[in-house]
Amino acid sequence: MSSFNNTEKPFVFRFIEAPSAVHLELTNVTEVNLKSIEILTVFLKDQETPNGPSQAHIRFDAIKAMQPKERVVLTHRTWINGKPAAAEADQLARLKIVSGEVSPYVLNISWEDPAGKTRYQRVPVGH
Repeated sequence: MSSFNNTEKPFVFRFIEAPSAVHLELTNVTEVNLKSIEILTVFLKDQETPNGPSQAHIRFDAIKAMQPKERVVLTHRTWINGKPAAAEADQLARLKIVSGEVSPYVLNISWEDPAGKTRYQRVPVGH
């Protein structure tokens, strides 16, 4: 069994462009099973009033477990002003990394390792 230290990054991600939407794919790059994988809600900066309160956020569904080298396309939902947004108002594309742009958001990923200990990984994203 492998052990984890605080510097290991067991997940890599990529954005997948579909004809009508953007999806986030997460890959377990370790050699062990990971459980209870969650990405915390991402609150987006308001585009209308830059210093105003966040009106949109993205919630990701939790993943029960991931096998070694497994890839999962995460399901998510954009919420605007406390209500689920229509598919055409999805905001996931705002989390895509743009070369030369500041990454103002972070994917905060938590999971449980084989020893039952909760671990965390932070991934800067967005533009």
